[in-house]
Amino acid sequence: MSDEKPQTPPDHLSVNPRSPHFDESVLQRGIGIRFKDRVRTDVEEYSISEGWIRVQAGKSVDRKGQPLTIKLNGPVEAWFEDLGDEPPVAKKAG
Repeated sequence: MSDEKPQTPPDHLSVNPRSPHFDESVLQRGIGIRFKDRVRTDVEEYSISEGWIRVQAGKSVDRKGQPLTIKLNGPVEAWFEDLGDEPPVAKKAG
């Protein structure tokens, strides 16, 4: 197994532990998200290739206590906040 950290974040990531796209080790490094030329800190899930993010819809929750989210479409760019000794590399949807 390699001890190296990937330079680019995954194409699809979620902060919800119930999601198949959840990855705690990646989230610990910190992910920065730019959506429609604005840095967002409230992103619950994103997909760079499909060009969307999910954000919480107010304070509403479903019957299981999970936040209700809305899907916003547009250009998504992601980067790691914790770069270590690596140069900054951004991944952008075309």
